[in-house]
Amino acid sequence: MNNILLINDMAGYGKVALSAMIPIMSNMKFQVYNLPTALVSNTLDYGKFDILETTGYMKNSMRVWGELGFTFDTIATGFLVSEEQTRLVAEFCEKKKDQGAFIFVDPIMGDDGILYNGVTENTVGYMRQMCKVADLIVPNCTEAAFLASKYTDKRILTMAEAEDLAHTLHGYGAKTVVITSVNIDGQTSTLLLDGETDKMNVFPYTEIPVRFPGTGDIFSAVLIGKYRGGHSIEDSVQLAMKVVEKLIALNKDNVDKYKGIPLEQYIEVITE
Repeated sequence: MNNILLINDMAGYGKVALSAMIPIMSNMKFQVYNLPTALVSNTLDYGKFDILETTGYMKNSMRVWGELGFTFDTIATGFLVSEEQTRLVAEFCEKKKDQGAFIFVDPIMGDDGILYNGVTENTVGYMRQMCKVADLIVPNCTEAAFLASKYTDKRILTMAEAEDLAHTLHGYGAKTVVITSVNIDGQTSTLLLDGETDKMNVFPYTEIPVRFPGTGDIFSAVLIGKYRGGHSIEDSVQLAMKVVEKLIALNKDNVDKYKGIPLEQYIEVITE
């Protein structure tokens, strides 16, 4: 159970997406394969960037892999560039799920209450299809709200609203739901709905007032690695939170934060 396919973008400059997840998961002893959804010149935080969409390459790769009989124990999806690509990946994951693969979905669509440029309601609809086949889905609060079509205009939720959000996504088909960066009654937290037990957990944390791109990808990589490595979902979420918190604290004084955290220097911290 150590064979994983990462479907995400690849940045040429910056430790985000595949550039962040591959070294982490490789050091966690996974056999890591990747399918880039786009080649990105640098992290978008710099304000100038170029993106090459790879949907055609993805289609051909999926066909060739099918002919070669390649299989994956786990598939983790992240940034998807277009409606066509989202539909392609949803159909691919649905097929692989039927063959026994574990499906992890990070529905990257927006943050801070708004959708990213180019993300349409159709894209949101295809992401709901991803929820249907997902064993574990990890949206942030903004993405969860748009997927559920509720609370999109609220930055602070009550506990009842946060639970309703998680149950709505679970109702779409996602077995287990983790919602990050959700403000519950004034306390920033990570919310976990364990689909196996229907138990709800809230893990509060204190935000460090700096922003690095790629911390969500680090969180996902550690969460998947710990969970697929045999830890409980509760322990996996908390371990991922601790790693991200520690890395931000160690790098909060970095001059150029736009390129993300130089995580190769902290592999022991990440994989301990």
